[in-house]
Amino acid sequence: MRINTAKRRMLEGKPAIGTSVGLGSPLAAEILSLAGFDFVLVDNQHGSWEDDSTMLAFKSICLGPAVPMARVQRNDFYAIGRLLDRGALGIVVPMVHSVEEAQAAAFAARYPPQGGRSWGPFGAGYYGPDYGDRIDEEVFLAVQIESARAVNCAEEILAVDGVDGCWIGPNDLARSMGVDLSTSEGREAHEAAILRVLEACRKTHKIPGIAAGEDAQRWIEREFLFVTAGADAGFVFNGAREALRKLGWLH
Repeated sequence: MRINTAKRRMLEGKPAIGTSVGLGSPLAAEILSLAGFDFVLVDNQHGSWEDDSTMLAFKSICLGPAVPMARVQRNDFYAIGRLLDRGALGIVVPMVHSVEEAQAAAFAARYPPQGGRSWGPFGAGYYGPDYGDRIDEEVFLAVQIESARAVNCAEEILAVDGVDGCWIGPNDLARSMGVDLSTSEGREAHEAAILRVLEACRKTHKIPGIAAGEDAQRWIEREFLFVTAGADAGFVFNGAREALRKLGWLH
């Protein structure tokens, strides 16, 4: 069974730095793994992925050092199971607003007696014959805290057995709070909400995560451990713009 090295790092109190991929290209996922990220997150919620391309992306990621993870389309028992059956070693569940929703995600992510996942990992055979014995230990489950409602009950959500940590969605959180991030007051209220979730993680001994983008270093310094530092589309665009800038060809 492949060891979830990103999860191991986080459990040791060390940050794991990852990227999300949404362009639907398994080759791009492989390249980003080979670049040295700790994990690559295949974004099935907002990205351009189908079942087969997702499965191929997981295998392609495994050609490098990164751990294959995925964001599921929605908090659904069967959708979570399908990603795990195809080889995901980490699952991010969006829009978790309550204890009941966190419990549903945890139930779907692990086999009995810890959860209720159905047996049938047909796409994960390359992990070895001990997959069934080890996967519940290796899988990493993060719930997305991305609403004012979720922030208010973050400690209760994160205390749910089987939830390993969270991944804060700053953009949706700001919209949910109705704050204007172009103002100092809005930014302060937004950051205060994020830090409330961080404190909830500390109290429950769960792993704090955030979709950080270019602010990754700032949040790592605040001791966030599950951090995405960009996405494939952004890397392509920014790299192309930088090449044109060097040529003096920007219009």
